[in-house]
Amino acid sequence: MPSKDCYRQGMTHAPDALVLDFVEWIAASRRRYADVMDAWKTSCPRLTIWEDAIDQGLVQRCRIDGELSIEATEAGRNLLAKTRRKSQRRRGQHVPHSL
Repeated sequence: MPSKDCYRQGMTHAPDALVLDFVEWIAASRRRYADVMDAWKTSCPRLTIWEDAIDQGLVQRCRIDGELSIEATEAGRNLLAKTRRKSQRRRGQHVPHSL
């Protein structure tokens, strides 16, 4: 279910492995913005994983109980599911089709 007061932009290109790791971490549980900044901080301005995920529409900023937070979007959850299915196919596992 989408949260209220969220800001999104559309995905423009395929995400890299670190962005997928980040989206998976966010999808496991909504995260407070401060926790995201602390866990994914970097001193390298070229490594902007969480900003890339937001720009690609895979996660979104939102307010939960008045606190700025980050959550996976439907597009982010769909991308994770698609990536998992491809990975399972490569390993020869049966992948049920979703409706």
